[in-house]
Amino acid sequence: MSLQQWQQFLQESAKQNPVRTISDISVNDTVLCDLSHLGLLQIEGADAFTFLQGQVTNDVKQLDGHRAHYTGYCNPKGRLLALFLAFSHQNHVHLQMPKTLIESVAKRLKMYVMRSKVEIQDVSESVIKIGLNGPNATESLSTLFTVIPQNAYELVTLDNTVIVKLPGDKPRFEIFTDIGNAPAIWNTLSQAAKTVDASYWEWLEIQAGIPEVYPSTQEEFVPQMLNLDLLDGINFKKGCYTGQEIVARTHYLGTIKRRTQLAHINTRPNVGDDVLNGNQESIGKIVRCAPAPNNGYDVLAELRLESMEAGQLLVEGNPLSIQQLPYKI
Repeated sequence: MSLQQWQQFLQESAKQNPVRTISDISVNDTVLCDLSHLGLLQIEGADAFTFLQGQVTNDVKQLDGHRAHYTGYCNPKGRLLALFLAFSHQNHVHLQMPKTLIESVAKRLKMYVMRSKVEIQDVSESVIKIGLNGPNATESLSTLFTVIPQNAYELVTLDNTVIVKLPGDKPRFEIFTDIGNAPAIWNTLSQAAKTVDASYWEWLEIQAGIPEVYPSTQEEFVPQMLNLDLLDGINFKKGCYTGQEIVARTHYLGTIKRRTQLAHINTRPNVGDDVLNGNQESIGKIVRCAPAPNNGYDVLAELRLESMEAGQLLVEGNPLSIQQLPYKI
């Protein structure tokens, strides 16, 4: 089965279990989502782990096949080019990011391979990615798999399938499998779950306080601005990597003045839009955005902390209302 056949399968499946938007879903529903909008790079070869260790913010050696983590990829000035969900599987590393970044990130990584024994491959179309969230998610997975990850970022490798438990208010998982096995997994999980579109998964990510980097926001943020340190996405003891000096200086020399906040707005903003204060000064940017259950939009917004207490926050003239993140800043 090709990726095109997978998409055709999903279209046929939607006749029985239609794809719903957030307005059609209760927060207590168990939901199933095709994550084809996400891209996946595979890094393999004898020097793969050593190579990546010099490129990303987190400790690649911790990717032992039993856990995943977030990690940043910076330019020499410490500004993020991408943010990855990273995990290892069968002696290679996978880096997940928006599909719109795959080409540029792969090209840049390949520039630094030089004589290292490293192969970088785009496997976005050969690895099917499925999201599952909700109170019945664990039980549903148990009908298919003998072992289910129990803690956030825990990873389980099974025949032709990897399952990662993601952070969230309710049990949330991502399943990585091949095109041959994906339809059977989808059919079983859809019996107890409602199918949702990608914007709902985006909303779940926002509620979990997980940032993202898109083409419009590349090189805009130092990792701490996106709370990557609070998500254990930076290892300050691992040694040198591209941009490490700036990231370390931000950590060790005083308090961090800019952070990413959860917020709500009535009118849809675009990722990368400026957040303004009452004096029309730019004090931040929109990081992620998705429709909210009760109208309007929930966003992650990177903001100057001192400006949050100084009056109204606006995006294109619309007020931004700060909400509570699931972790402390």
